[in-house]
Order: sequence, then structure tokens, then C-alpha cells
Amino acid sequence: MADLKLTFACGGYDRIEALRNGAVKPEGIDLDFLEIQAPREIFDRMVGKREFDVSELSSSEFIAMTAAGDCPFVGLPVFPSKCFRHGFICINRNSGIRAPKDLEGKRVGTPLYTQTAAIWIRGHLQHDFGVDLSTIHWVQGAVEKGGSHGEPHARPLLRPVEIEINRSGKSLSDMLADGDIDAVLGSRLPESLRTHPDVVRLLPDYRTVERDFYLRTRIHPIMHLVVIRRDVYERDPWVARSLYNAFDAAKNWALHAMRFSGAQRYMLPWLFADIDEIDEVFGGDPWPYGIEPNRPTLEALVQYMAEQHLIAQPLPVDELFVPVSY
Repeated sequence: MADLKLTFACGGYDRIEALRNGAVKPEGIDLDFLEIQAPREIFDRMVGKREFDVSELSSSEFIAMTAAGDCPFVGLPVFPSKCFRHGFICINRNSGIRAPKDLEGKRVGTPLYTQTAAIWIRGHLQHDFGVDLSTIHWVQGAVEKGGSHGEPHARPLLRPVEIEINRSGKSLSDMLADGDIDAVLGSRLPESLRTHPDVVRLLPDYRTVERDFYLRTRIHPIMHLVVIRRDVYERDPWVARSLYNAFDAAKNWALHAMRFSGAQRYMLPWLFADIDEIDEVFGGDPWPYGIEPNRPTLEALVQYMAEQHLIAQPLPVDELFVPVSY
């Protein structure tokens, strides 16, 4: 019997590489890997048109659809994208912002108010720095160009928030450099951080802040998970376990390859010092899959989403995923 053909859309991450190059193959599945290094494009095509059988997807979009009770996808506890976000708050140094509390009353740009990265950052600002989010005037638009950030199918907020759509024709990056907005936060750093002297990080020692945050909370913010179209899963539920095992094997393949010390795999001059830190802080695996090792992170995300009026109340995180072991 021929293997089941499934399409899979995802970024070209190291933890996925073994699936792309064939070093790892999911049992019983002929996986057509579509590498798309543009997450918003993947999300819009999957949510809007159901173009793929399996894909990377925004975790907050998936949770919002699941909470609404009409999600067309099922989730796997596989997380191709994680990222600490304290370093993704940039300010104009002339804005008067010196500490996170100073963001109150300011004009802050973000690609999408409902974006997972923005949810995480707002949660950090509220819980760790006491920022009153209701005082912030949000300006929504693309960071790197004028106009909107993709074509998302976001659900309406459950409570109104002051959000201005950027129709200036300028990117949020340029608006920040020009002083039209006071700060930018979200999934990507503005180009003006590199090119304009007035654009700086709010938390310049962000790596220390993020390390301390993880040691205190065990939260490593999840951005994206992997979903299967519900009709595909209901027809062949065995694919969930097969895919999960393959994703886990591919991630372990990448960890092993990264540790080869004969020649550095990545252009990171202090790669092996970073690996030492991974061993110290994360017990050797900074990217575990499955629910249990990610429970603090998942519970924080659904809490933040409820507090920010994206869902009515936190969901039990176990209900977000289909079984992957028997």
C-alpha cells in the first residue's frame, strides 16, 4: 500500500531540516514539504483557503478558533517557532520612555494586535512591569513597509481596544525613526534599529532579562504550533502520532548536528558557549515538544489571551491537542 501523501507548509527551520532533506520520514506518510519563509503567508493561506494538509500556524490564532468552537484544524504539541520577546520592544530615544511603565499613554506600533508575539510582550509588560495596557494607543501596520501585515482572519476582540490602523503610507519602522510613534513591539525588529541612531531597544540587557525570566517562570514563549486539517485527521487519525514522532526525531537530529564540534554548523562565533548555556539552563534541550514540558508556557499564553480579550476564558491546555501516543 502506498504511503499517504500530505502537504506540509513551514519555514525552513533547523528543527525541521531533517524532514526537508529526507533524513527523517514520517511512517506511512509521503510528506511534500513546502518551505515558505513567510509565516504570515502560511497562516493566511491555511486559515483562509485550507491550502495545506498540515502546516505551521500561529498559536494564538489556533487557540482563538478552538475557543470559539469552530476550529477547522487539530493541534499537535509540536512548536516550530519559539522566541523570548523582551528584546523585541524598540523605542525612539526622544520619546521620553526610559522604563516599561513609561509606555503608558504612548503611541505604540505593532504588526497585529492579535499577533502571538504582541500578546506575549503585552503579557510581560502587564505582569512583570506593571504596565496598564489600557492606556496605550496602538498603531497597527506592517513593520517593514506601508500598509497592513498580511491578510489575517482575526476574530473581533471581546472588548474594544484603542487601535489605529496605519494609513500613513510609511512603515512602522520609519514612523518610529521619525517620531510619529513612540515604540514598536511585535514579531520582528524594525530595520531602523540597525540604521537610525534614535531607535534603540527598551531593554538593552534583554538576554539577561529573558534568562532570568525563564529561570523564574519556566516560560519559553511559543509562537507557532503544527496543525492538521480536521478533515484529514478525522479520515486518518493515525497521522497525528506518525507526524509527531517524525517532528520530534527531526528536532533531535538538529540538536545532534548542532553539537558537532569539528566545524561550526552555524555562523555563531560563540556557538559552543551557547550550547554550554543550553545545557545549564534548559537541561540540554531548549525545544521540547509535548504538552507537559511546555505546560507553564501554554497556560501563560491562554491566560494572556483571556486577559487581553481575545478569548472569553482560559482553555485547559490539554484540550488544545489531539493524542499523539497510545
